[in-house]
Amino acid sequence: MDTTLLASWILSPLLGLFILLFIFRIVLSWYPQFDLNKFPVSLVSWPTEPFLRVTRKLVAPIGGVDITPIIWVGIISLLREILLGQQGLLTLWSQMS
Repeated sequence: MDTTLLASWILSPLLGLFILLFIFRIVLSWYPQFDLNKFPVSLVSWPTEPFLRVTRKLVAPIGGVDITPIIWVGIISLLREILLGQQGLLTLWSQMS
């Protein structure tokens, strides 16, 4: 099996999962009563918090609203399109081989 095809099969679901986790994180920010350290919610907060922690140092909340999950949804969507979109690098590379 071609390594670029294998990479895209792994990368596409992984990036899609992270987009979904960050969207859940956005929704969870609307409900501050949820404890991010308790079990079902921690499945969303555990993988996303390292990314958000770094980004929060660079981007301050706007009007008291943490926009860092929105930034990460944009970054990951852009990365997914650059690598795996119709004109993505891995897509074009797999078509050349």
